[in-house]
Amino acid sequence: MIEMEWDPGCVSISDFPDSIIEIILTKLPIMDAVRTCVLSKRWRHRWASMTNLVFDDRMFDDTWVVEYDQIVQFIDKCLRLHHGPIHVFSIESVNICVAPEVEEWLFILSKTLVKELILVFSDASWCTVPQSLFCFKNLTRLKLSQWELRPPPDFNGFKLLKRIDFVLVMFPQNDYGRLIESCPLLETLMISSHESIALTIRAPNLKSLDVYGEFLELCLAHTPLLVSAWMDIYTSVEHTSNCLHKFLGCTPKLEKLVWEVRQVKVGVLGIGHGHRPVTYDHLKYIDLHNVNFKDYKEVLVVLQVIVNSPVLKKLKIYVSDVPDTNIDPEHLIFWHNHTFDDYTLHQLKTVKLSGVSDMPVEMGFIKFLVEHSPSLEVMRIRPKKCKEDQTDPLLPMQIALASWQRASPQASINFKL
Repeated sequence: MIEMEWDPGCVSISDFPDSIIEIILTKLPIMDAVRTCVLSKRWRHRWASMTNLVFDDRMFDDTWVVEYDQIVQFIDKCLRLHHGPIHVFSIESVNICVAPEVEEWLFILSKTLVKELILVFSDASWCTVPQSLFCFKNLTRLKLSQWELRPPPDFNGFKLLKRIDFVLVMFPQNDYGRLIESCPLLETLMISSHESIALTIRAPNLKSLDVYGEFLELCLAHTPLLVSAWMDIYTSVEHTSNCLHKFLGCTPKLEKLVWEVRQVKVGVLGIGHGHRPVTYDHLKYIDLHNVNFKDYKEVLVVLQVIVNSPVLKKLKIYVSDVPDTNIDPEHLIFWHNHTFDDYTLHQLKTVKLSGVSDMPVEMGFIKFLVEHSPSLEVMRIRPKKCKEDQTDPLLPMQIALASWQRASPQASINFKL
């Protein structure tokens, strides 16, 4: 028989201070947190005062098989046995479907001081969110996926809400704008849409914006504090009122722009339609995807944004793999008709170009960056992969680079195949 020596420095779990117990419970999956009730009398009801109730896929493992009704009963029991404030209530799992009990859960939660509410089920299928949601006056974060929102006529907004994450959320008449405008403290907004909606955003405290999907129109009417914008949008029609000028014209503080161009015509972007170029005095990072260098108007849009960003430090461009067609004659004389000799990119240090070829517009674009960036440190170029019957663009690029006058002698230009 092995005898264990008693260690006077050993502390029993029953003697843990409340602050330590709270930390332990918050680190555990919710089911394990509930199971701590068997540890000792002191732990028996501790889980029932947890301020964060998070039901996610950590509840499940490969060896544990559970019926759907059991999951619903577990969530229901947790809510009914809980006492004290609930700050975070989250259901985010591919294993949990929408249950009729959601309406009752939200009614119970609406009586507490919930600050964060997350409802992401495996198949919400655009069920209508219960009206009790609009009674959550203390919300600071709201995340929904595949729900339909129908705000009541007398709804005055979530006055404390700072973050919204809407994934495939539907509104009557696509009225996103009214809800956004009724959240005066909103700082972070993420919208993923599968519908062709017209979205106008008025959010005086908005700092971060992520938008994905199809839009007829996207207008930032009042976003004076916006710092970061990530756009992955496309449109099925050419809608001239939806323009880059209109989109970025009210973003004087913008520092980071990531734009995934999908079927967005230059008419949609709007530069060259009588708009005066906008100066982006704080824009330091530009990341553009699917830029079509075979459309000289689109190239002009990109150049306008770059040369009007005086503090730009990092530039990434991914060229779209558009099939070769008959080249517009304007493409061949682009750099003759559009001169940018008066511009200098004083602070540009890093450039990454992917999918470029040795076509005139692309070569001229690289030449412009090399000759007008005195602070350039690194330029990485990944040429377009050529087919068997095509000439490798690498050698012509290297020959051309050797003949260009670099504004930055210390710049390192690397090719990656």
